[in-house]
Amino acid sequence: MSDADELTDAVLTASRLLVAVSARSLAAVEETLTLPQLRMVVLLDSRGPMSLTALADLLGVNPSTAKRMIDRLVASGMVDREPSPVSRREVVVVASEEGSRVVGQVMARRRAEIGTIVARMPEHLRHGLVEALTAFAEAGGEPRWSARDEARETVSGE
Repeated sequence: MSDADELTDAVLTASRLLVAVSARSLAAVEETLTLPQLRMVVLLDSRGPMSLTALADLLGVNPSTAKRMIDRLVASGMVDREPSPVSRREVVVVASEEGSRVVGQVMARRRAEIGTIVARMPEHLRHGLVEALTAFAEAGGEPRWSARDEARETVSGE
């Protein structure tokens, strides 16, 4: 088995744990949202208003799938549609106040559970994990969550 295969297997195993943590955190805060819907609200909350097309691209889905998700999230009060600040003919999607509140609560629960897991790790392995996960997030273009100042930073420099 190559180093890349071994690393891929380790990341897949860790991702199962992280998905479970995410699902538990979401279920504790908001029972009606699915994980894909939460992902959309998190993107909107962290990156700001977006067009349907941009959002679909970030999620890796076709625009009609994104539109159906948006329709459901508008109906549930998690996102809003607003006129684009750039062009009045366009509409952008934004996280609503309720959506931002839910994201904050889910992230706080997720952070607490992940903190408990990290505390169980051998201390000498933690620094390497920070470097590896930061590089992994950068490679995937994922916005970084900073708990120190509650601001969201974009790892990829967007």
